[in-house]
Amino acid sequence: MAETYLNFALLLTLLISVRFLGIVNGGLQKDDEQLNSRIEAQLKSFKNSSMADRANQAESRNKQAVAKQPEEIASMVERSISNSTARRNLGYFSCVTGNSIDDCWRCDPNWHKNRKRLADCAIGFGHNAIGGRDGRYYVVTDPSDDDAVNPRPGTLRHAVIQDEPLWIVFKRDMVITLKEELIMNSFKTIDGRGVNAHIANGACITIQYITNVIIHGLHIHDCKSTGNAMVRSSPSHYGFRGMADGDGISIFGASHIWIDHNSLANCADGLIDAVIGSTAVTISNNYFTHHNEVMLLGHSDSYTGDKIMQVTIAYNHFSEGLIQRMPRCRHGYFHVVNNDYTHWEMYAIGGSAEPTINSQGNRFLAPLNPFAKEVTKRVDTNESVWKDWNWRSEGDLLLNGAFFTPSGAGASASYAKASSLAAKPSTLVGSLTASAGVLNCRRGQSC
Repeated sequence: MAETYLNFALLLTLLISVRFLGIVNGGLQKDDEQLNSRIEAQLKSFKNSSMADRANQAESRNKQAVAKQPEEIASMVERSISNSTARRNLGYFSCVTGNSIDDCWRCDPNWHKNRKRLADCAIGFGHNAIGGRDGRYYVVTDPSDDDAVNPRPGTLRHAVIQDEPLWIVFKRDMVITLKEELIMNSFKTIDGRGVNAHIANGACITIQYITNVIIHGLHIHDCKSTGNAMVRSSPSHYGFRGMADGDGISIFGASHIWIDHNSLANCADGLIDAVIGSTAVTISNNYFTHHNEVMLLGHSDSYTGDKIMQVTIAYNHFSEGLIQRMPRCRHGYFHVVNNDYTHWEMYAIGGSAEPTINSQGNRFLAPLNPFAKEVTKRVDTNESVWKDWNWRSEGDLLLNGAFFTPSGAGASASYAKASSLAAKPSTLVGSLTASAGVLNCRRGQSC
């Protein structure tokens, strides 16, 4: 109980400090206001002892999740995937694309019998995410979400709150409209392969103070801001939740997270946000469309706890109707590799508070607007400050007048912390990302 009140006091101090800085600087920016709203919601939720316990555990766990020698991750991950593929001896060479994740499992026509092999295929900083690999299968049979405190067995909410590891699949096509945010528990995989599974038109997914989550094969769209309600987070505990921002996927103080092959669009806030010291995260093979502020990585300029953040963004397609934040980064280390950027209206990659951004092998197609050709944006920062930030472009394909403004001395140690896999040539990005988003998987056929 003493630890609960201590953490509550620390969080209150953080909120006051952030507000004071906003006043000194003449007012908070829009995204900081949204994130402060989230902190206010967490102040209420922190009275929930279960969430306070999760926060205490997450802080030390996330520090341990930081890659101490990240420059070794690339070779280790590639070797692991190569060995895994060789062991399976699939022999379907015609389906190999060069996409390390897909080549690891998609050629297997019996993928539906071997679903958990997906957990061997993660790359980048989130490569250790095993999700529910070591647990039983849970089949979602009921798309309803009538009661966020006492969810009905067979619903997605009932599945994700369980304490045990679970690999969650869907019996049939369904659209799930969540009444309140879906608060997940650790060691869960949500696997939408083989069906059309939508989370839409209501609340969406919250990954808060937990570890080892895989989200694969979901359509996530039209997420709404919900809250000021009681919501269950485990079989033994529920508590009050303040207003959620309406992110498609909110990663909050979590580690070992892998978000792969989802299609995301048109949510109230971000499509994917990762904040409050979240680390060991890979965001791969997703298809993003029709949204303003796509992806926020880092809570606020003043929140230095995000210095441990390491995120890999690989093989994604940033497509039509996008405006900015692909991603927008703070403090941590970010490897943006082999993505296809075919649309932005303001900028593609932005940041503040001295993040290290390692852009490798991406394809950037600038918009027609002659004033929006720059890939990069330093947000509300003078050049005298950002000129020392380590942002580099290496092997990127810049089309239609696109240009990337690099900065920093290029310290090798800094970029080593932002390196998580070997980049393929940017000329291959079209084939690497051709299947981004939800896959059309059918039983008995390679996916």
